[in-house]
Amino acid sequence: MMEIAVQLTLRDPEYLGMCLKFIEHFLWIASSMVHCGHTGMWDEEDGFFYDVLRWPDGRAERLKVRSMVGLLPLCAVTVFEGKVMAKYPEVRERLERFLAARPEMQREIHQSLRPGPTGRMMTSILDERKLRRVLAKLLDENEFLGEFGIRSLSRYHADHPYVWHVGGREYRVSYLPAESDTGMFGGNSNWRGPIWMPVNGLILRALLQYYLHYGKDFTVECPTGSGRRMNLYQVAEEISRRLANIFLKAKDGRRPVYGGTQKFQEDPHWRDLVLFYEYFHGDNGAGLGASHQTGWTGIVARLMHLFATTTAEQTLELGKMAAVVDGHKARKAEAAGTAKAGVR
Repeated sequence: MMEIAVQLTLRDPEYLGMCLKFIEHFLWIASSMVHCGHTGMWDEEDGFFYDVLRWPDGRAERLKVRSMVGLLPLCAVTVFEGKVMAKYPEVRERLERFLAARPEMQREIHQSLRPGPTGRMMTSILDERKLRRVLAKLLDENEFLGEFGIRSLSRYHADHPYVWHVGGREYRVSYLPAESDTGMFGGNSNWRGPIWMPVNGLILRALLQYYLHYGKDFTVECPTGSGRRMNLYQVAEEISRRLANIFLKAKDGRRPVYGGTQKFQEDPHWRDLVLFYEYFHGDNGAGLGASHQTGWTGIVARLMHLFATTTAEQTLELGKMAAVVDGHKARKAEAAGTAKAGVR
């Protein structure tokens, strides 16, 4: 909503109030997530975000399940070129007054008005230190990073299930990469291990936003512990490659998406008719659930196209425009002061 308001404001100052409203709302929510009362979602010891259960008597405790819940704060990020502030200086003045009256608000989150190494500003729940700690788990192949994308639950819970006792009963969350081992939620494991394309898409978008802010010199280990360092564009490209490999033929000529289904793997009438499954096995990439989810799993085609037509250098130079316009035409469009030229 903030990004939409910014674009509208650049054309019509009537939307300026919405820009300010949305950024203030973001700051309130982001600050509360990190240190709400005595028990916020951020766990300093683990370097991760967890759900918080608040009891009627006011007590609160974190439910230490390493799930997609802890990765979503990573996705709440947007980079700005500063055009609105340049056109309307009162925006910066109002935000500075807002933050000066609440110095605690940005103490544990990213400093929104501070330009990064690339000169761009960014709103993010995670400051650089928190970002690095969350990325360490995201890119750990023993946690979230699978051979075919980002899992919805850390593989850590395969050997260390989360166990919680309440009301004399035991509740357990284990890593289930495919089918469930109980009848809970209709016997569907859903968010307890499988790979989901739309959430992977959100993570890739976030990584590119951080890249636009921090630039090419901000690097992390990918995979964690490998000693191989990548900038965040390269990390996003690597995750996209793993997602695409779900559908592409491996060296043995078989597509991971079809798992052990011989008909789809070997029959010449079926083997090249690729289906867009609802979600995918967290370890081997086999398609699960409905087989016609082109609405969200189809995003893999856009991811493949994005990294095939855009370079890291173009992304830094053109910012968000790099995702929607051809490199040469984009430069021409920028020079002409319009984003319409070259739009596909």
